[in-house]
Amino acid sequence: MADQPFDRVQSLQANAAYQLANVVKTRPQFAPITPRWVTKFMEFRAVETGVYRINRVTEGETPLDALCSKDDPMGTEIPQGFIQYDEHPRELRLNAISTILNVDTRIQDVFSAPYDQTAEQVALAVESLKERQESQLINNVDYGLLPHAAPHMRIKPRKGAPTPDDLDDLLSLVWKEPSFFLAHPRAIAAFARECTKRGVPPDTEIIHGGRFLMWRGVPIIPTDKLFVDGEKNPKAPTGKTSILLVRTGEAKRGAIGLYQGGIPNDQARGLSLRFRGINDHGVASYLLNLYCAVAILADDAVAALDDVEVGIYNDPR
Repeated sequence: MADQPFDRVQSLQANAAYQLANVVKTRPQFAPITPRWVTKFMEFRAVETGVYRINRVTEGETPLDALCSKDDPMGTEIPQGFIQYDEHPRELRLNAISTILNVDTRIQDVFSAPYDQTAEQVALAVESLKERQESQLINNVDYGLLPHAAPHMRIKPRKGAPTPDDLDDLLSLVWKEPSFFLAHPRAIAAFARECTKRGVPPDTEIIHGGRFLMWRGVPIIPTDKLFVDGEKNPKAPTGKTSILLVRTGEAKRGAIGLYQGGIPNDQARGLSLRFRGINDHGVASYLLNLYCAVAILADDAVAALDDVEVGIYNDPR
């Protein structure tokens, strides 16, 4: 028999051979997971009772004078007074971010190789709660960084797009040891374009394992939780957002994250996992609670640049 053309020779096909192949498998890949740099850069403080009280001095009342000059005559009376405290300090109560996870025990029994189904489900649930936590730290109406920036600490850009001048204005507000800028990736791109236009490209630096743009020595941290027109991933080419400048640290009278300490068998900082039992249908249930809040210890710890336009390009094309 004459030789058949090479492309017509019969052989074992890939779709059949695949049934016997030992393919490499990965853990479930959860696309919405972000680096969550906010929780890495923010200083956190454990709360024992779920409440954090911010005691402040009453500003502008009973100033405490002092005698400084050695040239005053003998017998000069030393000034006296006291420091008045706020009699109604603000108390922050930790917010609980909760979810219930259900896992069919039969699925767990049969399909837990090579990856444990319950462990993978719990890990993905924890990631989901941590994503929500970062959003709450920024946007929560009761304690979030953005809504609780003081009115006198809020400014607007000169021309819509965020310029070096605008970020310098933020630095003039949070000038006591600023820790980091916080901005949506689209806002960071808009700022970089303005820097390129002026010929002053920002430096970069590796911090906590990530590479960040720097401005005046302060890192610009990306997060998609500072929404653009209320969206994490806006489809429109234009939109408005805010850029924050934060000082963090309790010793610096900055903004600090709060979490519930002393939780038994905690899965992460302030996160509890409790087994709720197995129902009559063989479904195991788990309760996850993540307790968090933010305390802004002084008004000058957070400044906001509002109404930042992210869709302005210097190239008319």
